[in-house]
Amino acid sequence: MTVGGFAGGYQLARQKTDAVEQTSTVNPEKGQKPKLLYYRNPMGLPDTSPTPKKDPMGMDYIPVYEGEDDAAGDSGLKISAEKIQKMGVKAEPATLQVLDKNVRASGRVEIDESRTYTVTAKFEGYIERLHVNTTGQPVGRGQPLFEVYSPELVSAQREYAIAAQGVGKLNEAGGEAQSAMKQLADSSLQRLKNWDISDEQIKSLAQSGNAKRTLTFRAPVAGIVTEKKAVQGMRFMPGEMLYQIADISSVWVQADVFEQDIAAVVVGQKARIRINAYPGEVFEGRIAYVYPTLKAETRTVPVRIELANPKGRLKPAMYAEVEIPVAGASSVVTVPNSAVIDSGSKQVVIVQLAEGRFEPRAVKLGARGSEFVQVLEGVKEGEMVVSSANFLIDAESNLKAALGGMQKADAPSATAQPAVVGHKAVGVLNAVDAASGSVTISHEPVASLKWPAMKMDFVLANAGLVSGLKPGAAVEFEFVERGPGEWVVTSVARK
Repeated sequence: MTVGGFAGGYQLARQKTDAVEQTSTVNPEKGQKPKLLYYRNPMGLPDTSPTPKKDPMGMDYIPVYEGEDDAAGDSGLKISAEKIQKMGVKAEPATLQVLDKNVRASGRVEIDESRTYTVTAKFEGYIERLHVNTTGQPVGRGQPLFEVYSPELVSAQREYAIAAQGVGKLNEAGGEAQSAMKQLADSSLQRLKNWDISDEQIKSLAQSGNAKRTLTFRAPVAGIVTEKKAVQGMRFMPGEMLYQIADISSVWVQADVFEQDIAAVVVGQKARIRINAYPGEVFEGRIAYVYPTLKAETRTVPVRIELANPKGRLKPAMYAEVEIPVAGASSVVTVPNSAVIDSGSKQVVIVQLAEGRFEPRAVKLGARGSEFVQVLEGVKEGEMVVSSANFLIDAESNLKAALGGMQKADAPSATAQPAVVGHKAVGVLNAVDAASGSVTISHEPVASLKWPAMKMDFVLANAGLVSGLKPGAAVEFEFVERGPGEWVVTSVARK
């Protein structure tokens, strides 16, 4: 072994000695320590001794007790209680439960189409006067909108007035003349009703016999004017849209739900809506319709949500964040979301085998909930999984794997330095992204990786590592490689 390789191995073994608990366990039945088997080389070399001794670097050989030699060959990692406390390790059991999840989608507030009304005339005429003259103006039910003049309308009023008066005068005459006059009156009356003339105006016309020159159109519903084409003095034709009024006491939220989530969304489910204009406030709605079509560009399905808007606070076109709670159909094995270490190519969970002993285990995941995720393979119900500081334990596991490789190497012929698992560097903290759990650091050259000085992003093993640090602070930090191109910071300190 070269001097450089031996020194590198020495540093690795020193780290391992600090991390791995060397204290013996106590036999609960006899109250005595287990039987001492032998002492092993602290550098991981295939060299043992029946008595205490030191290696050429002056390091003490490590005692191995009965039961520990079996565990030494497995993938478990033994960490001292003091180290566990410093790391802030927390473990909880994998539980069998119904997995509740939230389907999240973006959406927008829209006018309820069923509460939109168009004001038109069924006869030709001219607009004499406007009472509501601006788009967006609120109106009440029955409020005057505009007045119109129509020669056709005046003629129909006079016809009805004459026929109504004729019926009264021919009451005593009887016979065919009275019947014909009554038919004329009824026909004129029906014509006025077909033109949406109010009963009040018809009654006034029948009593006075005087036809009014103009007719007032009123709002059919309380709401806001969303469109106005009426202009004072303009001529309009039958069926032409003059006003459009929307009742916004109830609105729609059109949410775009991703294709993979649409199976969990059904009509009648409740939904929680958050609006950027009202931070911290949640509006409750109900799913009224799931559209039968999918948008190929975004791979989303539109979902319509109805919700009350009594004060008119929700404005059309407002951006909405939609959350739809969904309950699972059956109980499944779950672990906390924080227990999963996802490298992109695989997912790993740290399992606590016993007090102070841990094992990284690859898992296959299923459905995700708001706080828990389903485990299809790799973890059984009741097994303890690490939900906090699992990145740090995973780094310790990588260190053990490196030492295991040293043990298998042929010591006399080994000339290459062992791979360095942990790296140290100094630099300046540029930015902290709490949402993604990452930091940006401008670091000085890293000798162990032969890196030049540069600015790059790192993943945080624990968000608490940078608590109290602000961008611009000079820091010393340690990091490991979790996967190709994925560098995880395991400790940070102000320089």
